[in-house]
Amino acid sequence: MAEKIDFSKVRFLIVDPNPLALQMLNDILSMLGANYVRRATDYDKAMDVLKEGNIDILITEREITPKNGIELVDYIRNDPSSRDRLLPVIVLTARSEEPFVHEARDHGANEFVAKPYTVDSLYKRLSAIIAYPRQYVSAPGYFGPERRRKQVPFNGTERRGVDQNAPPGRAGVDQKTAKT
Repeated sequence: MAEKIDFSKVRFLIVDPNPLALQMLNDILSMLGANYVRRATDYDKAMDVLKEGNIDILITEREITPKNGIELVDYIRNDPSSRDRLLPVIVLTARSEEPFVHEARDHGANEFVAKPYTVDSLYKRLSAIIAYPRQYVSAPGYFGPERRRKQVPFNGTERRGVDQNAPPGRAGVDQKTAKT
C-alpha cells in the first residue's frame, strides 16, 4: 500500500446483490477508515441513493438487477439527470474476462477490480482514483476518464477537445454541465 489515503471523509456507495459480498466490502472499507458507506442491493436502490447526491465514490458489481452495473455507469456518465457525471466508479465483479473489462472501461468506469480480490488490490484502485485521478474526456460516443493509462507524448492533431488549462481530472469537461 504505497499511498496513505484518509478515507474518513470519503462517502461511498457500494452495490452488490449478494449480502455477504456487500457486508465484506463494507467491512473492508470500514477497516480502511471509511465512516460513510451506503449500501444497495440492486440498480433501483442505487439510483435512489445517487439521486440524493452526497456520494464521492461508487463501487458496483456488474451483475445487478433489473439493469446491470454498466448501465449504472452509463446513467452517471451520460444521463442529463445525473447529479455528478465525474463520480469515480469502480466495477468490482467476478466477470473478469477481457470483454467485460473493456466494456467497463468503454462505458466510463474509472477502475476495474476482479473478484476474488484482496484488500491491497482494492486499496490500490481507490488510491489511484483519489491520489492520481485521470483527466475526463468528452468525445463523440464517450464521456469518462481518459482510457489510456500511459501518458505518451502526442505529435498530432488533438481530436478530443481537451482543455489543457483544466485542473487534473477535469480536462475537456464543461464544469457547469458535468455536475448537472
